[in-house]
Amino acid sequence: MKVTSTEEYGLRCLLTLAHEHAAGRGGLTLPEIASREGLPVPNTAKLLRKLRLAGILESARGRTGGYSLRRPPEQISLAEVVAALDGSIYQNQHCATFTGAESVCVHTGDCSVRSVWVAVQMLVHSALEKVSLADLAFKESEARERLRSSWITESDLAAAWGPSAATAGKEQDER
Repeated sequence: MKVTSTEEYGLRCLLTLAHEHAAGRGGLTLPEIASREGLPVPNTAKLLRKLRLAGILESARGRTGGYSLRRPPEQISLAEVVAALDGSIYQNQHCATFTGAESVCVHTGDCSVRSVWVAVQMLVHSALEKVSLADLAFKESEARERLRSSWITESDLAAAWGPSAATAGKEQDER
């Protein structure tokens, strides 16, 4: 599984707005968001449109307008963000849009591979549901600690970031 640039940049735009929300400030304009994230304005506009249509963002026109989160960052899960930006890893209509020699996949009726993708989709969705924008609106070390205390185990951290990252939080706590 790859994280797409759409998901990465869309999430970063949301985190920029989460910081504004936490600081008690209003929304940001499209050019302000694009500038802060180092993205072209047209690409940022596409991302923000998807997020607005999904009900994650709201926008206002005019001199004091801009984009802001529709709900507090604690109420916006990464699962919701990923679904709004790119959809799920596995989509049931995949079998109906088969690009092989036949019009539909020859395994449509009985597919062991489909069961793997459905299971992976369920696991990823479940994990992303547990992480909110608020959990990520910190520096990396703080975000790791929040994930550690919520649901990710030390062995998960060691596998993802290396053994030193998993013990770094413990060493700091002991000091």
